[in-house]
Amino acid sequence: MDFWRELWLFLRSRRKWWLPPLILALLLTGLLILLAGSSQLVPFFYPLF
Repeated sequence: MDFWRELWLFLRSRRKWWLPPLILALLLTGLLILLAGSSQLVPFFYPLF
């Protein structure tokens, strides 16, 4: 939790408002890749690509 707190304080103090959407997009892409690895969910991900 300390990492997220420090990240938030850094973003707030340096006014890097473009970073949170980028971090969120990267996390969602990683989650999608992890979920696509399971054989039962693969057919649902093919239309996305």
